[in-house]
Amino acid sequence: MSGTEFVVNFWHWLVLGLALMLVELALPSTYFLWMGLAALVVGIVFWLIPGLNFDGQIILFAVLTFSAIILGKRYLKRHPIVSDRPMLNVRGAQNIGRIATLHEPIINGVGKVHLDDTLWKVFGPDLPINARVRVVAVEGISLRVEPLHDGAETSTHHDQADGGDGGSGD
Repeated sequence: MSGTEFVVNFWHWLVLGLALMLVELALPSTYFLWMGLAALVVGIVFWLIPGLNFDGQIILFAVLTFSAIILGKRYLKRHPIVSDRPMLNVRGAQNIGRIATLHEPIINGVGKVHLDDTLWKVFGPDLPINARVRVVAVEGISLRVEPLHDGAETSTHHDQADGGDGGSGD
């Protein structure tokens, strides 16, 4: 050895555990959460059993991480997280069912519609500018629309240009 050796203390594991949990905040996948919890447990065990060698700590960390990931996945599969607003982060999907007026004509199946503060690329049958359409699907970052025929307006979702309230109902 060179005379200087790095000695692992229990607080190294505690700091690693907290750091992994902070990574989980930035990259939510639950893997870093389980690894962070495993590191915290290793730190507590090492604090209670100071003679635990480094190999034992690594093995304990690996076993706890693997076990926590398996048990966590099993738990989340049986108890999925249910949101009261499942389309919150799927912006295009929030527009399904809305009625809008074409901002640009649909030519060769492609046009544009203005919803709220966004100009959306739309796909659908060729239609002239100012034709009224209903959003029926999301395709990537674009919307699929169908022409709105006279008397077919059954939805209460309108864009603001049509005198609606932006999609929350009249």
